[in-house]
Amino acid sequence: MAKSRYIYTCNQCGYQSTKWNGKCPSCNAWNSFEEEIAADPKSPSASAYSGNAPDLSDKILELNEIGTDTDVRYDTGLGELNRVLGGGLVKGSLVLLGGEPGIGKSTILLQICQFLGNDHSVLYISGEESARQIKLRAKRLGVDTENLYILTATDAEAVSQTIAGSMPDIAIIDSIQTMSISRIPSSPGSITQVRECTNLFMHTAKTLEIPLIIVGHVNKDGAIAGPKVMEHIVDTVLYFEGERHQSYRLLRAVKNRFGSTNEIGVFEMIDKGLKEVPNPSQLLLAGRPHNVSGTCVACVMEGSRPILAEVQALAAKTSYSAPRRMATGFDFNRLNIITAVLEKRLGIYMGSLDIYLNIVGGFRFDEPAGDLPVAMALFSGVMDKQIDEGLIAFGEIGLGGEVRSVSHIVQRIREAERMGFTTCVVPKQSMSEVDTKEYNIDIVPVSTLKQAFTAIDK
Repeated sequence: MAKSRYIYTCNQCGYQSTKWNGKCPSCNAWNSFEEEIAADPKSPSASAYSGNAPDLSDKILELNEIGTDTDVRYDTGLGELNRVLGGGLVKGSLVLLGGEPGIGKSTILLQICQFLGNDHSVLYISGEESARQIKLRAKRLGVDTENLYILTATDAEAVSQTIAGSMPDIAIIDSIQTMSISRIPSSPGSITQVRECTNLFMHTAKTLEIPLIIVGHVNKDGAIAGPKVMEHIVDTVLYFEGERHQSYRLLRAVKNRFGSTNEIGVFEMIDKGLKEVPNPSQLLLAGRPHNVSGTCVACVMEGSRPILAEVQALAAKTSYSAPRRMATGFDFNRLNIITAVLEKRLGIYMGSLDIYLNIVGGFRFDEPAGDLPVAMALFSGVMDKQIDEGLIAFGEIGLGGEVRSVSHIVQRIREAERMGFTTCVVPKQSMSEVDTKEYNIDIVPVSTLKQAFTAIDK
């Protein structure tokens, strides 16, 4: 019986099967199998041991013998991007930048070429646009540096040889899904092509000590298209987030071998490209409603940066047999827990109310410090009691209705004071780190939700 010409590979873990499966037996991912042309069985196996491998004993180095270059990072000219990268672009690193179509990936890369071109040579390889299209976009963005060179190609091996021959200081590849290796019998963008092309560019970056930035497309689930192993190969994975119909963009690092993954960069899309937003708190608090119940300001930490954002809650009588619960920018399950705590510990019945929660500005709370402002916004919305516009709150809520401590309380209070707030509701357990005499803001320590809600009744 002849073997099938096709093989099915899981795009999450790389598991291969001769037939399609709805669920991967290795990683249990659903609808993750993609069809590929099977490799020629007559070709020599890469895993076969030939016995002729060289001895690398002379290349073993002691840790103390390895020197570190003092200038290992390139300044990109964008402080927000430098923050997310951990201080700049590391020499010899491979950075993967992903995001939805039209979010601004190519725009931000072309913008940093203007600054990098002042002192370094930059090679921009495009597999999607022609050189004329790139020139028109560069003219619109004001990019006119003489050290920016354009190459339109899709052959990954030829691109790698070109980089080795021209030796630019920085190389940008847009995008990895358009690159292909001719000897691999599959179409560009397939799992095998993306994996092998990424591996080839990784060896190019490490061997030549040239930082490479590659652009990655995303699938309908928001993950970078291609095998998950691609994210393991690269040094840094950046995600560009934001609604296409809104002007603000968030840049996050989900993997970074040279810095923290907790930092974010905030940008605003304007007609001249992407503009940095050095004060995102002011941006997220702009346009706050006055004399309206159900709103409270929170302070959350994104890496080393405290960010203030507005929480809005709306409670209305339901017209359904089961009330609706909706949360935008906040964990839905966490909202249900906070609602249950309010009902059990404070007797605020919400079983017949539809509850809608929104974090203004497209921001998302990923740390427990957002629990207390969410609870205060819910209380304000249900009881129709307004929260003073100068009040800010942060803290974690336990199932017993207690307010638990959070980290970085000093940085949060200083940011609230800088933004002009007059009252700060904080966990009482965290007050050991705070000297109230140093701040011109009224600090209200609380240990339970009932004590926190008294700040609203004042």
